[in-house]
Amino acid sequence: MAAASWLSIASATRIYKPTSPPKLPPSRLSNISMPLSHPCPVSALRRKRVFSTKAQVQVQEAVQGGKQKEIERRLYVGNIPRTSTNEELAKIFGECGNVEKAEVMYDKYTKRSRRFAFVTMSTVEDAQAAIEKMNGTEIGGRVIKVNITEKPLDVSGLNRLTEEAEFIDSPYKVYVGNLAKAVTTETLKKKFAEKGNVLDAKVTRIPETGKSGGYGFVSFSSEADVEAAISAFNNVVLEGKPMRVNVT
Repeated sequence: MAAASWLSIASATRIYKPTSPPKLPPSRLSNISMPLSHPCPVSALRRKRVFSTKAQVQVQEAVQGGKQKEIERRLYVGNIPRTSTNEELAKIFGECGNVEKAEVMYDKYTKRSRRFAFVTMSTVEDAQAAIEKMNGTEIGGRVIKVNITEKPLDVSGLNRLTEEAEFIDSPYKVYVGNLAKAVTTETLKKKFAEKGNVLDAKVTRIPETGKSGGYGFVSFSSEADVEAAISAFNNVVLEGKPMRVNVT
């Protein structure tokens, strides 16, 4: 009886045996398995970002190189006659090489030439040839100065640029010509404030040297102040020279 019970228990008990995974044909196995040499997606993304960054750096370097190249080809041409034009300068400098652009600088208030220009040559070699051939020569009876425009900008230069940028313009404004070299913006402003409500004043300066251009502007708050300034200061001597005062 005991033996029969033991057999009954044994037959009713299921013994667990781990089963092996099903074996697949080699063809199917190669389709679903990943070779160890397969690139990691994260690594591929990192490499892509590195390549993208390198490309951006190369583009930036190319742009900066192009700008630097242009600076080396851009010439400052000073002391030119007021009658000189872009076309005339392009023709003159064209004798030294290929001219890309010639641009005479004009005063934004008086529209008169500021007696200097910029000429961009096609190559650095053409620019150097133009300097050697044209610097110290005459145009319209004036000895011109020709050199590369690339120069370090000192603090005084920055101050002059800031001063011009901050000038308070007004429709009520006078042009003041024949100014002595010693006249400063503050001198001009203080002088004209004697006869009217001055908003601002400015003595125009030559960018390359910082020296006075010999003229300036004074802005007022009303037409009456303009008339009073012209009446009071035209032909009046300031720092040893008689000023010419008229409307712009």
